[in-house]
Amino acid sequence: MKTNLFIIFILTLTLNGCQKNAKYIYNKGFAYGTMYSIIYQSPNGKDYQEEITEKFQEYTMIFSPYEAESTISKVNRNENAKLEPVFITCFERAMEISKITNGAFDITAGSLVNAWGFGPDERKKMTPEIVESLKLITGYKKIQIKNKKILKENPEIKLDMNAISKGFTSDLLASFLKEKGCKNYMVEIGGEVVAKGKNAKRKIWTIGISKPAEDILVSTSDLQAKIQLPDLAMATSGNYRNFYVEDGKKYAHTIDPKTGYPVQHSLLSTTVLAKDCMTADAFATAFMVLGMDLGVEVARLVPEIEIYFIYADEQGNNQVYMSEGFGQYLVK
Repeated sequence: MKTNLFIIFILTLTLNGCQKNAKYIYNKGFAYGTMYSIIYQSPNGKDYQEEITEKFQEYTMIFSPYEAESTISKVNRNENAKLEPVFITCFERAMEISKITNGAFDITAGSLVNAWGFGPDERKKMTPEIVESLKLITGYKKIQIKNKKILKENPEIKLDMNAISKGFTSDLLASFLKEKGCKNYMVEIGGEVVAKGKNAKRKIWTIGISKPAEDILVSTSDLQAKIQLPDLAMATSGNYRNFYVEDGKKYAHTIDPKTGYPVQHSLLSTTVLAKDCMTADAFATAFMVLGMDLGVEVARLVPEIEIYFIYADEQGNNQVYMSEGFGQYLVK
């Protein structure tokens, strides 16, 4: 349900600094169908790229529905899959956020995501009848974990944890770096970010939020805002990059689990700050489902997060709404 928003990192100076300070290591690669960037000050000068790659392989074989032998794929086929502790942790947090958002965030929307063409399966020619049939096998209250096993009300229910697993993986890799003694690091996976300490220029990590724009390539001049992350996590979700047009109509990748259809509203992107990226990731998607008014209403019930919404007004111009506490992180 999430798109790679081409979050722009204000790290050009940082990368130049890496050449002057060998203790800052820059790793990058491809995982979960998107790019990742990891920068850290290694206390012993060691490059952890190999171990990071192994971590990505481990988590991919747990959370990726594109891998036939992953844990989630086995769960979706109703095989007797052993649920890893990280799978259970992610599942339980997903259920908590589903309750808070009244089902706007729902990992059981896998069948809908696939049918609309945003998952591993071939896109269907959607009809109201197909949508209604898939809604019958969607709903977070229809699944649970008991004795470390997934129990489904209907065996056809399929899980899609993409809108929380990238954020959680950012958390896990940040924890890995912390265990290695790193005090300054930034982990980013497809726009889901965890930052700790300072960059190579001894400044707080600064991340850019790109302007919603469908017709241009994002560059460093296309930033809506710059955000400082002092020991925080950030996730951004939006519909303006990942969509297709069929029969003259635009279909965005964010699916409303309740209606069964891609969302259609004025909210263009949502950015969430939280102490952990798993939380930020899931809420960013939930708010894209809820839309502007309901998103703000729900966000006010969750004091541990801050939000930054970009939306289109009645004249089609982009406007911004942010929570009261978000302003302290903006680079003026």
